[in-house]
Amino acid sequence: MTIDEIRPAPGEDSSSSSRSHSRLSFGRNNAYDTNDNENENDTAVIDAALDRVQQDASPPANPDRDHHPYLSRRTMSKTNFEAEYQFVNAMFDSQTPLPVSSSASEGNGAGTQWLQPSQGDAHLSFGGMLQPGSQTGATTPRSILMSQKLAQAHSDAVLPQMSPRMPHLNVDLQTMPPLTLDSQTASGAASIPAVTRQNASSLTINDLPSGSVLDEEIIGQRLEKEIRKMMIRTHLTDEAPELAGMNEGPQELKRIGDSLTRCIALRTKYMGLSLQREADNPRNARDWKIYPPAPPPAWRNFHEPSNSVSVEFNMDECTIPGDDGCVFAMGEDGVYAVYASEEDRASGAEPISKTPSIREFYVDLNYVLDTISDGPIKTWTYRRLRYLDSRWQLYLLLNEREETMQSKMVPHRDLYNVRKVDGHVHLASAMNQKHLLRFIKYKLKTEPDKPVIVRDGQTLTLRQVFESLNLTAYDLSIDTLDMHAHKGAYHRFDKFNLKYNPIGESRLREIFMKTDNFIDGEFFAQITKEVASDLEQSKYQMAEYRISIYGRSVDEWDKLAAWVVDHKIFSSNVRWLIQIPRLYNVYKAGGQVENFEQVIENIFRPLFEVTRDPSSHPKLHVFLQRVVGFDSVDDESKPERRMHKKYPLPRVWTSSENPPYTYYCYFTMANMCSLNQWRQKRGFNTFVFRPHAGEAGDTEHLAAAFLAAQGINHGILLRKVPALQYLYYLQQIGLAMSPLSNNALFLVYERNPFNTYFQRGLNVALSTDDPLQFHFTKEPLMEEYSVAAQIWKYSSVDMCELAMNSVIQSGFEAEVKRHWIGREYLETGQTEVHKTNVPLCRLKYRSSTLEQEHAIIAKMTNSGSDSFTQDY
Repeated sequence: MTIDEIRPAPGEDSSSSSRSHSRLSFGRNNAYDTNDNENENDTAVIDAALDRVQQDASPPANPDRDHHPYLSRRTMSKTNFEAEYQFVNAMFDSQTPLPVSSSASEGNGAGTQWLQPSQGDAHLSFGGMLQPGSQTGATTPRSILMSQKLAQAHSDAVLPQMSPRMPHLNVDLQTMPPLTLDSQTASGAASIPAVTRQNASSLTINDLPSGSVLDEEIIGQRLEKEIRKMMIRTHLTDEAPELAGMNEGPQELKRIGDSLTRCIALRTKYMGLSLQREADNPRNARDWKIYPPAPPPAWRNFHEPSNSVSVEFNMDECTIPGDDGCVFAMGEDGVYAVYASEEDRASGAEPISKTPSIREFYVDLNYVLDTISDGPIKTWTYRRLRYLDSRWQLYLLLNEREETMQSKMVPHRDLYNVRKVDGHVHLASAMNQKHLLRFIKYKLKTEPDKPVIVRDGQTLTLRQVFESLNLTAYDLSIDTLDMHAHKGAYHRFDKFNLKYNPIGESRLREIFMKTDNFIDGEFFAQITKEVASDLEQSKYQMAEYRISIYGRSVDEWDKLAAWVVDHKIFSSNVRWLIQIPRLYNVYKAGGQVENFEQVIENIFRPLFEVTRDPSSHPKLHVFLQRVVGFDSVDDESKPERRMHKKYPLPRVWTSSENPPYTYYCYFTMANMCSLNQWRQKRGFNTFVFRPHAGEAGDTEHLAAAFLAAQGINHGILLRKVPALQYLYYLQQIGLAMSPLSNNALFLVYERNPFNTYFQRGLNVALSTDDPLQFHFTKEPLMEEYSVAAQIWKYSSVDMCELAMNSVIQSGFEAEVKRHWIGREYLETGQTEVHKTNVPLCRLKYRSSTLEQEHAIIAKMTNSGSDSFTQDY
């Protein structure tokens, strides 16, 4: 007796029978049985069923019409228990044919149909044991027979059901033609036509004859084609309204592509106006003269030592150009304009400089904000970012060993012998605590009687300052200085700023860490030269130090330039960025400025003057040759209240409230447009804008930086804005990130998105930010690399790629970069593995992935499709 005999006979009430047997399971209580009184009878019911199943039956011979058990198991069976055993009987029982109940459509008392087993198969009972009378001399193992028949049955069953939602496909599982399990024993097998690769593509499912023989490759091709047809109908037709909204249609995809393309075009417009691209900077020309020159390579032709002769800076050797006749003036909009002559300015002629208006900037900014907050765009970009994650994992699985082999073949280069640039480090905290402590003790012992500060009209010596603090050189220690950012600084930017004061005393900061003080920044210059000397000794580490211009007075630039030139703070390993603190409200409260326009004037007027006539500020002209650009710094987490529907012009911004971040960004970028256009015309180096953005606060800061900045510092909030993160990836905007700094101030290390950005392919690099507050060793940049490698399991190739990114982001001259990463770097963007130790396969992966994403955006814009595979 088989499982079918447990079923109700034709005409019997099937509902009562199914209820009595639905509790059958493989030795476990049925979770859906809510009658606790019947639980104790489960075992008895199961045993009775198994006894009945193993009894013999007398089936009719050679039934004319059979149903394949896999296709009909859901229609014939009342329980999963019944279906599983019935399927096993039909596939592997060689002694007794399996009874299959007839369908409801044939329900005329025909009762049971039968499947005739093929000869030579071993008879399997439910326990998996051979039954008496079964053939034991089969040459093919039962496991292979089982696998072959399961695969064939699965293929035959899946093919007619490939697209159940297709309107033209009407398959009745109960009235389908029989499918042959064994083509060698099935009747009429010789007359069954085979479906070949030549005719498979032209056949539809309804054209397939009963019992057609298909190989697995043909089945896979047909399955893929049917799935693609269903997807195309879902996107391009209205035949299935119930599928609407499941995926973006072509019009929606085209809108997404158009929006992202316009955002990219807006950034391109502002980068073109402000001349922040590397090719626009005259310093990147091959004939640009660097003074003092960079040291020659240590090896000639990779094997002959060269004679390294250092050249000391001499102001008399510098060439100072004269006046070019152009004039400049600040307009009512707070932006400087450049005119060809004084007559043109007086007559109201158009200026030779072109700058975007504040209205234009905010209209474009609002468009970017609307784009990155659009629901479908956020969903689509999030999926693309997830795709980049998955593609990276697949790349590693396939190429990790190849990368290691290529890296080992590169002579001389490793993490320690490739160039690394610390692209985000503040000069006031560029040294570590031990270095500063030793320097203070040394000055106390060697120059205790040097006048260093004036307090209450009295000049104090260094000894008197420490006596007023009741401290001696012996009392000083790292703990006494208390300059490390501990737990108390987390989300407390005010406490972090206080950490710049040694021993909590602002006068010690003024003495040792200021450029403009009673001793003209002598101590600060000495310790800065020591830090630069450490970089030169390491040879492969560079830095772009940030130093402040506040905008409180117009002579700040001349004092800073004199500090650099007079103390000869020049190094081939160092370039400068000017950080502008957003502290208008402090200056206003202190009576130092009347309106915001004065801050703009104090920052930019000296730069326009030295561009017009370098001889008017010769030291400033020499200093600016080593300046890369501008930074905007302060606590981003401060709330920004929108007091005006339209922001007022700088000359009427007399409120004590600080302008918002975007206001600072616009006026910095707009005045850079005029300044850079004039400096390029004169053959002087131009500047870039690299603000702090995305460390805390509103994501609007990141959107403003996307339009106005060449690169940014931090950017950890990009993790919350997938659309903007995707735009940063497409444009390869540089992110100088400092996970150890974020760990102390805003985001714990394990949650930092740096590793995610790196895997997705964003242009990220490691930087130190403030070694005085966050690091302990003499080489803080290597400390940053080592911690990241330990936490995120970076390989040597990964860290060398990060080092290469730091060079690409930096503002060093192109001639220097050619020696560091590739001879054709600026022209083609191609780096060389023997200089960077980044294997070619890694470079090709990054390049091809980025090109594919750009191609997808272009395809969406043109055809409304985001599929990058071949259309069928």
